Amino acid sequence: MSIRIGIFGYGNLGRGVESAIRQNNDLELVAVFTRRDPSKLKIATEGVPVYHADKAKELADSIDVMILCGGSATDLPVQTPEMVKYFNVVDSFDTHAKIPEHFANVDSVAASSGKIAVISAGWDPGMFSLNRLYASAILPDGKDYTFWGKGVSQGHSDAIRRIEGVLDGKQYTIPVDSALDAVRSGSEPELTTRQKHIRECFVVAEEGADKARIEAEIKSMPNYFADYDTTVHFITKEELERDHSGIPHGGFVIRSGRTGLNSEHNHIIEYSLKLDSNPEFTASVIVAYARAAYRLNCEGASGCKTVFDIAPAYLSSRSDEELRATML
Repeated sequence: MSIRIGIFGYGNLGRGVESAIRQNNDLELVAVFTRRDPSKLKIATEGVPVYHADKAKELADSIDVMILCGGSATDLPVQTPEMVKYFNVVDSFDTHAKIPEHFANVDSVAASSGKIAVISAGWDPGMFSLNRLYASAILPDGKDYTFWGKGVSQGHSDAIRRIEGVLDGKQYTIPVDSALDAVRSGSEPELTTRQKHIRECFVVAEEGADKARIEAEIKSMPNYFADYDTTVHFITKEELERDHSGIPHGGFVIRSGRTGLNSEHNHIIEYSLKLDSNPEFTASVIVAYARAAYRLNCEGASGCKTVFDIAPAYLSSRSDEELRATML
């Protein structure tokens, strides 16, 4: 029997989830929910109904896992605790500083409803988080470093678009090459947030909008831009579509550490991603964790989980026996 999946929100991430479901034979897309007019939304999967978001809870018995594809700034803090009343859910909440708060808000509801919520599933938080944990456990005498980019951050771009007077925008996160080289050398430099990355924003403003105010709001935004050297470029909609239509991303997780009785041997662990499409890769991670959420709930588990709490075998469509025979 296929695991029945609902998609809540049909932007870039929602379309990526739809695409990822097609690559997993044990998953079935059964419904898409949107805040737009459902009659005007055409999805890629024939025969799958589209409903208004307000109708979601009426289909609680028809969906095994609801994948939430809203933004972290304002959508998921409200949507995840609300939807887990009725569904097992997975989200990609990526405001790192607020993950503990989001976890607590979701966990209390999920425990009461008997559902599973997997939050912050993606590549960072998500795959990068796992690699930070694995590497620090293996090399306890050492330091972690994470670099993102060069690429488009969906969460930061979404935060820009929420500013009054902004029609559209893209934000690129760019590692500082000298900082990356210093970390790879094993010298274990002390680096501030500002020394590791710069942020570059391309913004389409409404006609007559106060561009100075928009730029100031971007550069002072806590948890997004305030701790970085940020450049804001105002461009036309045509320039944005011509020069910034893609959504690439990637990055590096590096652990520099030592072993030996006198810490005489140095080691570098590095995990990297080079992504043509940030939302499609994020969606692929989320879909794997949707499988895990369903399996855990079938076993009687409930409450909020992160990638740290879920054994890798739960992510795979292969049996435990096949995994031991082919991948161990």
